Amino acid sequence: MANSLLLTTPFPLPSKPKSFHFKLTSSFTHTTTHNPFKLPTLKSPKPHHFSCKKVQAIGKTSEKTSLGNDPDQEILVGEDSAVFELAQQKVSSWVYFSGILGVVLFVLQVGWIDNSTGLGQDFIHAVSAISDSPEVVMILLILIFAGVHSGLASFRDAGEKLIGERAFRVLFAGTSLPLAVSTVVYFINHRYGGVQLWQLQDVPLLHHLLWLSNFVSFFFLYPSTFNLLEVAAVDKPKMHLWESGIMRITRHPQMVGQVMWCLAHTIWIGNSVAVAASVGLIGHHLFGVWNGDRRLAIRYGEDFELVKSRTSVIPFAAILEGRQKLPKDYYKEFIRLPYLAITFVTLGAYFAHPLMQAASFRLHW
Repeated sequence: MANSLLLTTPFPLPSKPKSFHFKLTSSFTHTTTHNPFKLPTLKSPKPHHFSCKKVQAIGKTSEKTSLGNDPDQEILVGEDSAVFELAQQKVSSWVYFSGILGVVLFVLQVGWIDNSTGLGQDFIHAVSAISDSPEVVMILLILIFAGVHSGLASFRDAGEKLIGERAFRVLFAGTSLPLAVSTVVYFINHRYGGVQLWQLQDVPLLHHLLWLSNFVSFFFLYPSTFNLLEVAAVDKPKMHLWESGIMRITRHPQMVGQVMWCLAHTIWIGNSVAVAASVGLIGHHLFGVWNGDRRLAIRYGEDFELVKSRTSVIPFAAILEGRQKLPKDYYKEFIRLPYLAITFVTLGAYFAHPLMQAASFRLHW
């Protein structure tokens, strides 16, 4: 549908035979004379200025950094987000990633999406049998996905200790991905169902405004999404404490992006199914705000409390309150390959809407 919206000592020589001087860089001048009964005297030196070399942060208090060229900028305890160093990439890692992605898509197609072999249709029919209302089914699908997704995330620490980081990531993705696909397909197929509450599609420039809002929402993707090698468990998955980039605007960018996406689509579609989907998705992400902060506090302790003190959930609140000071070259934290990739993927998804809608319709979910 053309109008759709989806869219990182010196030792100087002594001047006298019976005495010698040590010039210590520690902040004292130490003079000793050749007299065993006199204690050495300590004289205050002239003020000495030194600078500390800043080290790239990796989420530990002992290794911190101040990004940008502003000397007054807060030293970060978290990680620099959206960093992608081409020189550090291994061809073998991306070959593994491509292979894993291909296997995942094949298994997803055969085991879930294909109506003749997969379980997806049976799952949708089972949930739909609970109620004839598409709004109720929409809410139920979101609740099932949210329960599995957030539930497994809450048990991540225990699960990784039990079966390892990579195995837990496979379990997490293997259960969350099919449920997410089912929810998206059902929404596409029933987006014009339910009761029409308003009709604003003829309002001048509204589509352009909502399209722009939806486009921007994808730049609020949580920075961990950028780590594709960790998502596919090629690299060992980690729980990151991010602090730069979009995190300066809001500590929970995925929640903000989801709210923007939901509002744009709900205003445009204007029916009860869209409202139900938005209520369910926004509720899930608001729970994720609390649950995400809780998990990071357990994992990072004082480091997270420091990050929390100078960031905010509400966009720009910490900046307006003076708790977050943006570097003078803040824009450089967005001129990175992952954001360029988001731009192309978002535009591609928009123009691929007719294909997505046709594929969803053929499933009859």
